[in-house]
Amino acid sequence: MMKTHTIADYPLFALGFRVFFALAGLSALVLLVLWSAIFKGALTQDNYFSGTYWHAHEMLMGYSVAVIAGFLLTAVKNWTGAETITGKPLAGLALLWLYGRVVPFYEGLLPDVLIALVDFAFLPILAYQVSKPILHARQYRNLIFVGVLLLLGVGNGLMHSEILGFQKTGAAIGIQIVMATIIVLILIIAGRVFPFFTNRGLSATLVIKNPVLDALAIASAVLVFDLQIFGITGSVLAIAAVIAALANLVRVYSWYVQKIWYVPLLWVLYTGYGWLILGFVLTALSAYAVVLPSIAIHAFTVGGIGVLTVGMMARVSLGHTGRALRASNSIVVAFVLINLAALFRVVLPIALPAWYGSLIYLSILLWLAAFSLFVFVYLPILSSARVDGQQG
Repeated sequence: MMKTHTIADYPLFALGFRVFFALAGLSALVLLVLWSAIFKGALTQDNYFSGTYWHAHEMLMGYSVAVIAGFLLTAVKNWTGAETITGKPLAGLALLWLYGRVVPFYEGLLPDVLIALVDFAFLPILAYQVSKPILHARQYRNLIFVGVLLLLGVGNGLMHSEILGFQKTGAAIGIQIVMATIIVLILIIAGRVFPFFTNRGLSATLVIKNPVLDALAIASAVLVFDLQIFGITGSVLAIAAVIAALANLVRVYSWYVQKIWYVPLLWVLYTGYGWLILGFVLTALSAYAVVLPSIAIHAFTVGGIGVLTVGMMARVSLGHTGRALRASNSIVVAFVLINLAALFRVVLPIALPAWYGSLIYLSILLWLAAFSLFVFVYLPILSSARVDGQQG
């Protein structure tokens, strides 16, 4: 008798990174195409969120959270040795994430409360699923990642609270909390994976973690973001941002080995971290109104989050599908393009302010080109079985 396969039986739902990295790559394309059309005035569509809030919400709560979900559902299995959700439950969680991207466009057709609940529900459910193997293995220190997911949920809830009329300034604060939490999460994960990936990727190399540098880099970043959330600027913010930039520069330099430039899967991570450091420098400058705050924000988002997530997805996807840890030529081009997208969005507008609109548009095109290559190369990898015959 022929066995009937359901959608959840396919490799795409064998482990969390597969479906969520695929969704992240596709959403990076769709969301930026839509935003480009909105930015140019070619698209006017009723939406639960206003234009700018929709862009910020979807790039953070859509794209970035999809990458985080894929990473944590995979990493927690490695850390604990316990299974994370697969099959139908994983497909259901992915569908909930997808609904969260779609329902804002049903403004006027669905109650606003229902739109908010659909989008809000994802992170608490993800946090619950991540917590189960951690608690089962009694790895209580890893519960920090559950706390991060819940804090992201708080930021998301604040965004919805303003739209639903519960308060007047929740959305802006919510966006700040979410962006800050994602950056701090990246800094925490960097301390775990940068030394490990560098040692694995380079022969005769031993990079040793420094807990003091790790703590200083993360704490200084938290201080900067806390000051911004509470509206403190000027010299206090500038000094804190300079300290954060220096602490993180010293931290990443302690891991640095010149040979990383021969390994694309390594240099993409280090350049991504470099954009975060530049973000703190630009935050200090924005405190004195030397540059626009939006320039610093996009150093963190397009540069830091964009470059680092592409690099992480590329490496994790190869390792967890049994493939050699070697970036293809197409993906190396994608790594260059995503860095150029950040350059055109962050650095060049400072030097060429009269070309601001054109530079943003070129940045969008470079981002789309980078993710087109990522999707072209990795969608077949993510949706097919491991090449070594193992599960996952």
